[in-house]
Amino acid sequence: MSSSDRSQAVGVNKSYEIRTYGCQMNVHDSERLSGLLEEAGYVPAPKDGEGDGADVVVFNTCAVRENADNRLYGNLGQLAPKKAARPGMQIAVGGCLAQKDRDTIVKKAPWVDVVFGTHNIGKLPVLLERARVQEEAQVEIAESLEAFPSTLPTRRESAYAAWVSISVGCNNTCTFCIVPALRGKEKDRRPGDILAEIEALVAEGVSEITLLGQNVNAYGSDIGDREAFSKLLRACGTIEGLERVRFTSPHPRDFTDDVIAAMAETPNVMPQLHMPLQSGSDTVLKAMRRSYRQERFLGIIEKVRAAMPDAAISTDIIVGFPGETEEDFEQTLHTVRESRFTQAFTFQYSKRPGTPAADMDGQIPKAVVQERYERLVALQEEISWAENKKQVGRTLEVLVAEGEGRKDEATHRLSGRAPDNRLVHFTRPDEPVRPGDVVTVEITYAAPHHLLAEGPAQGVRRTRAGDAWEKRNAAPAEKPKGVLLGLPTIGAPAPSPAPAAGCGCD
Repeated sequence: MSSSDRSQAVGVNKSYEIRTYGCQMNVHDSERLSGLLEEAGYVPAPKDGEGDGADVVVFNTCAVRENADNRLYGNLGQLAPKKAARPGMQIAVGGCLAQKDRDTIVKKAPWVDVVFGTHNIGKLPVLLERARVQEEAQVEIAESLEAFPSTLPTRRESAYAAWVSISVGCNNTCTFCIVPALRGKEKDRRPGDILAEIEALVAEGVSEITLLGQNVNAYGSDIGDREAFSKLLRACGTIEGLERVRFTSPHPRDFTDDVIAAMAETPNVMPQLHMPLQSGSDTVLKAMRRSYRQERFLGIIEKVRAAMPDAAISTDIIVGFPGETEEDFEQTLHTVRESRFTQAFTFQYSKRPGTPAADMDGQIPKAVVQERYERLVALQEEISWAENKKQVGRTLEVLVAEGEGRKDEATHRLSGRAPDNRLVHFTRPDEPVRPGDVVTVEITYAAPHHLLAEGPAQGVRRTRAGDAWEKRNAAPAEKPKGVLLGLPTIGAPAPSPAPAAGCGCD
């Protein structure tokens, strides 16, 4: 869609709020929705409005978890009286749940003005204007991608770190996952377009990028190059000023030796890997239609650790998949013990209509799933803490983050991410430090979900990324409301930017 098509909808002096649920792909889509709305003349609503002060409220939804529907309709119900009291207010619903439910949303919540899907997010401003003029709900769901999302305007949440989408869609047929049906078949961007976007971001001050894909390391299947992903990682290493490169989420099937070599040999590719396991049982993996088995998975972990001994590896695991026996679950625990994950995002199996697993025999009773889940959480908590304790005494370069430490003001600390993506809280240096700057610290204490550096900083490096953050925050414009990831964590709540891009489906 051209810029002239988008600009038909003009929201001059109107405010917007976007509420985002799900994976990084949704978070990045919300950045594009913000860019589209601001290009059309809308402005971000004040942060504390919770929908009260916004002229347009957009829900960017996720369909992976069982309670996604109830959560959406509950939130829509809360907005109904607010909209009735505010003539001209509009509500839009997009994302995976909108792609799945389509007309159902308007039937259940007739006060919704716009429903749009995952393939046509660029139409939002036009649909809002059409709904206003015609005074009736607009439901428009495209069956295939109209334009690669990266061609759309983007208002990025961070001045120093950015998502870069390298592909959309997924060619896998996992029996528990509805995402391929909602995001479509994999479509890859041209390498030159990806690198041009990264170079433009670095020129604006971004120092860290995360390559995004539903199955990120399958990149190249659409353009006929099996080593395209490793080549892309190496190409990122040639971009001056790009300090940190990450990616999520890979699939064990496509995780080849050339990718491991590229990670180990490219200095700005970080020693961090999110590798979804889902189950350690070969029987369950077969029922899930996962194209690897426990031995293959553990072999990848072994190769990664041989090439990058300090790599931090995280994962996704589903507990209670239909037919899972106690022996199957013990195989998952065995794989977790062998893998020594730094962090695991654990999910209780959620039946999703439209997936083969929803109709499988052997659905596990809730009480059994809960008991297994708690055992897995306890084991992973123990491993996470033990792995983090190995960091005590190490000197790390921490990229200062914004909003990572909820207690920073009370503790007079700052927070940020180590190269391997561990969260680090550290004593605030005497000199000014901005998000995007790099602080060198020595780790003095480890908890299961974070590290602590209680001594004075050993060094502070002011960066172009920090300059970019300072410049953005000097502007008078209000920043958009933060996204609501809604992601499960191990043990106590601990925010993390590295869950799977496919909501645990990769």
